[in-house]
Amino acid sequence: MTLSCIIIDDEPNAVNLLEILICQNTKWQLMGKCYDALEAIAFLKNNKPDFIFLDINMPQLSGMELAGLLSHETKIVFTTAYSEYAAESYTFQTIDYLLKPITLKRFLAAMQKIESYFETHLKTNGHTDTGSSYFFVKSGKVLRKILLEEIQYFEGEKEYVRLVTPSEQILIYRRLKDIDEQLAPPFVRVHNSYIVNTKQINKIQDNHIFVAGKQIPISEKFKDQFMAVIQQRIF
Repeated sequence: MTLSCIIIDDEPNAVNLLEILICQNTKWQLMGKCYDALEAIAFLKNNKPDFIFLDINMPQLSGMELAGLLSHETKIVFTTAYSEYAAESYTFQTIDYLLKPITLKRFLAAMQKIESYFETHLKTNGHTDTGSSYFFVKSGKVLRKILLEEIQYFEGEKEYVRLVTPSEQILIYRRLKDIDEQLAPPFVRVHNSYIVNTKQINKIQDNHIFVAGKQIPISEKFKDQFMAVIQQRIF
């Protein structure tokens, strides 16, 4: 998938690594590299990349401060060496949150998540379906086609993940963490054992989510991130 992006980071080594990962593994157009927030603001006045890679710890203006100044339409992939900003990052139009040093494995997972996000965005805006509305899972010796919109939640069970739809439950030999890295909104991790489709939620009450009669706990670890997503849908 062809997307355009820029890198905003004051660390040249981090910029170089990310540039190499992009050039070697994607078809994306890297429109520019900015080494501080002010340079980025000037660049974005005349350019509109599909998304930005944004470092958090920068001089003059931090990545969080810069994000607060950007258009609501600006999609962000945060990059940082610090995990404590993860929950706050999802108050913006955040697609993913990458911890440094960024490994090839984590970048590839982010790449799939980013492209899935934009495929879904194109579909919901009336464009041709690019394939993001479904995927195949291996069940025994059979590859089963599953529509994303029908998935209610994923439940981790040791070495397996249970995929639940209104009509069936399928066991997948994958870790929940790996599946989470490949998913984009409306899917959100709410617990070490659960990923939910926010479109399928019936109600939220007392730190629990209710989906088709299933009561799913919201853990403290994921609560801020989850509520940041839900807050955008509260009137």
